[in-house]
Amino acid sequence: MTAAAVVWLDESMIKGFKDFLLRGNVVDLAVAVVIGAAFTGVVTSFTESFLRPLIGLVGGGGRTGGSFVVDGQTFAWGDFLNSLLTFVLTATVVYFVVVLPMKLILERRKRGEEAGPVAPTQVELLVEIRDLLRAEQGRGPGQDPSGPGTTTLPGQL
Repeated sequence: MTAAAVVWLDESMIKGFKDFLLRGNVVDLAVAVVIGAAFTGVVTSFTESFLRPLIGLVGGGGRTGGSFVVDGQTFAWGDFLNSLLTFVLTATVVYFVVVLPMKLILERRKRGEEAGPVAPTQVELLVEIRDLLRAEQGRGPGQDPSGPGTTTLPGQL
């Protein structure tokens, strides 16, 4: 490896990239792209199977339905209308199924009506650390923290 490659792939660079990837909004964006692509396929199939034939019937039917010819140039207004309807249907569903519910959830959290994700208590974290240390030493997990010989800490049930 050259010195330039070592500098480029130093530990802080890798950690920064890992933090970027594990940020919630990046993962959410990746999921949205996959779901959006799948849903676009469904809407495209709907418009190709149902709307395009309807546009063709309105435009005169047959192979040339939804188009007209001027000086040998074909204007396929039916194809444009089909694409426009595909876009509008996709945008509408994404708004009402994804954007609006997320907006409502965030507003509820701001007002305090809906709790956000619950973080573990200090006692739960300490118990987990103790159990991990015991597992590394080859001993089994610890006893119930509220068992005999333990002190009940504030916030512990």
